[in-house]
Amino acid sequence: MLDEATFSAELRAFLAEHHPGPTPRGPTKLPFLRAWQATLTDAGWVAPAWPRRWGGMELPPHLQVVYHRELMLARTPVPPTNAVGIVGPTILTNGTDAQRERYLRPMLRADELWCQGFSEPEAGSDLAALRTRAVLDGDRYRVTGRKVWTSNAAVARRMLLLARTGTLESRSRGITCLVLDMHAPGVTVTPLRDMTGGAFFAEVAFDDVEVPVEDRIGAHDEGWGCARVTLGHERSTSLTASAVRYQRVVRDLIDLARERGRLSSPATRQELARLVTGARLLELNGRRVLGQVLQGQAPGPVSSISRLQHGAFEQRLHETAMTLLGADGMLGADQRDGRWVRGFLRTRASTIGAGTAEIQRTTIAEKVLGLPSEGEERQ
Repeated sequence: MLDEATFSAELRAFLAEHHPGPTPRGPTKLPFLRAWQATLTDAGWVAPAWPRRWGGMELPPHLQVVYHRELMLARTPVPPTNAVGIVGPTILTNGTDAQRERYLRPMLRADELWCQGFSEPEAGSDLAALRTRAVLDGDRYRVTGRKVWTSNAAVARRMLLLARTGTLESRSRGITCLVLDMHAPGVTVTPLRDMTGGAFFAEVAFDDVEVPVEDRIGAHDEGWGCARVTLGHERSTSLTASAVRYQRVVRDLIDLARERGRLSSPATRQELARLVTGARLLELNGRRVLGQVLQGQAPGPVSSISRLQHGAFEQRLHETAMTLLGADGMLGADQRDGRWVRGFLRTRASTIGAGTAEIQRTTIAEKVLGLPSEGEERQ
């Protein structure tokens, strides 16, 4: 078995030789990130939790943490989308071998970018209320409806889509999971500008879009299981890398406090100590969930703990950064120290995305702590 020291040394040597440098901003950013993802994939340094058969490294949990830590210390570019950590596990778990052969390698190399079509105008946190409809017509589905707040939709080639195939009353029992070609006739993508000035999100409309039956993930009307896998990884294992990365960000925040002459302040030191501890707790909880997944267990409701913990931490960290910046925090996100301003604006949504903080707390209360549901309390 490969020990941590040997593994770290091999990865550091690879990164020292192949590191592409700082990530550029502007129109060259996406091609840069895709090229780096392809480099990692071709060299076998990608998807640490995936099986080797499908292009991953199949590392034990402790080496996965080492992997993410070494990339964090080297300040490597982030993947162009989070599909490998979120969509990939769904196809690995619920897809067929033919689908894995077709989709996973291009996904790993970022040859094909993916987005996730879950949220809708009338179905955000209450995902089981979604209305986008897929009608089975012979050997294909016809999809009509719309999704909103879809990350990376403007650049994605494929979407992991949840669509209604039963009645509205069937809720989670009448949902089917499909792989939809974003270039298919009838797909319209409208970018949505956010507080940072970027257009990371989009609204996607479907007008009688055809999806072949072979692009269905899992069985007809049983897409809710796929959704649970996707959301479980979005709320847990996919956060492991960012949890380790945030340990570096906290160190950068300490450097900011030093530059601003605030390290002598007891209140500042206490807040920084809380953030150091919080970043470490994110990693430890991520290790626990990773261990469950690698033992063949689904992340389950415990993943809500990771998502709630992560969202609250992101917000607190950037609120502290804005306090340290003082009046400079009113400057635009493209000014000096703009990374903290951009982070502050972006993380306003951290307690909304992938299920609101309220939904996560309800899940934790009912599914983890075993407390009565709201309906049971009223009875």
